[in-house]
Amino acid sequence: AKQVVLQRLREAEHRIIYEEFTDREGKVVTGAIQFIEPKRIYVRLNRTEAILPLSEQVPNEHYYRGQRLKFYLLQIVQGIKEPQIIVSRSHPNLVRGLFELEIPEIHNGIVELKAIARETGHRSKVAVATTQENVDSVGCCLGPRGIRLQSIINELNREKIDVIQWHTDPGVFISNALSPAQVASIKIDEERNAATVVVPDKQLSLAIGKEGQNARLAAKLTGWRIDIKSISAIEAERAVTQEPETTVEAIPPEVIEKEPLETELVEEIGVEELVEFPSISEAPPEKPEERHIRFAEDILVKALKAEIPDKEKSGVKGKRKGKVIKYKEHDDHIVDDGIEE
Repeated sequence: AKQVVLQRLREAEHRIIYEEFTDREGKVVTGAIQFIEPKRIYVRLNRTEAILPLSEQVPNEHYYRGQRLKFYLLQIVQGIKEPQIIVSRSHPNLVRGLFELEIPEIHNGIVELKAIARETGHRSKVAVATTQENVDSVGCCLGPRGIRLQSIINELNREKIDVIQWHTDPGVFISNALSPAQVASIKIDEERNAATVVVPDKQLSLAIGKEGQNARLAAKLTGWRIDIKSISAIEAERAVTQEPETTVEAIPPEVIEKEPLETELVEEIGVEELVEFPSISEAPPEKPEERHIRFAEDILVKALKAEIPDKEKSGVKGKRKGKVIKYKEHDDHIVDDGIEE
């Protein structure tokens, strides 16, 4: 009978724990590290234990026994003997819960958390907006001298946090999300849900971030596909697209009207008939024929004979002095070597 009573008491206790933490699912809880195993860590939450799996741990975070931390209560699973409570240190909603705990304006509804993007252990971006015009939502999250935000950063093991002003205009929101980089212009393509962002050349590395971290977080925060380009890259693309095409100058009219008869004759005859002419061949000879050269020499010889005095033609004896003129084949001019006979 004693065993049965004890069993019923344990079951009642498990039921109370299950109901208690079911209401707290999705919220931030505080616990202390109790046992550390290779694949899980046991966390003490008041009267029960929670499990921190390896997949929900922060890679660069070190845990030790007795360490008190804040966890995000991920889910509660009803086990055979007792309920299992799963907590997380890497979930983005842990950042949301910490903001709700540390900033009264968020808890009261004056400031609203619109979106959160997180790369666990490295950096997070939080977009906030206000329901009242005279309230600075970003200033409320930072606090005097940044004290409020600093307490959240310390709880997340020095993880960097950027607080962004949310805006209904996607262009303005994307520009804010890429801070601390300065944006020159943004082109929105709503059909592709994409945005082309142009930044100064000196701001390109800052806009992209280390290993693309800033650009990834901005895209995750806004929900837009972001393509970042520098001003010099945009100017180079425009220079290529606006390069003038090479044009062929028109033939001057005076050249066309110079010999209209010959042009008309060629057009009337055609290429096939021109080939049939004996003086026109399809392939002109590479080397002038010998008879053409000899014919040219005959003409030159006749011209020289015409200049010889009549007394020399009649066969008068005696020496005559003069220059010997030599002719070379394949040349169009006479070579005078200046040698006298």
